[in-house]
Amino acid sequence: MAVEQLIEARKAKGLTQRDVAARLSKPPSFVAKIEVGERRVDIIEFIAIARAIGTPEMNLLQALLSSLPAVLEI
Repeated sequence: MAVEQLIEARKAKGLTQRDVAARLSKPPSFVAKIEVGERRVDIIEFIAIARAIGTPEMNLLQALLSSLPAVLEI
């Protein structure tokens, strides 16, 4: 699952979902729904989340891309 990179990056920085949500000025449920796969994010939100976590967005994107299968179902 692609969201695993976001979760791993958040935990590696020692941040809770609540911490990330506060940095984004969003409710904790915003991050929780993303992490359990109930909500998808667009590229702008992805960049904002990466920055809130404190991880270079290109590193996170590269990790995400390498984890995806060759063919994606949408």
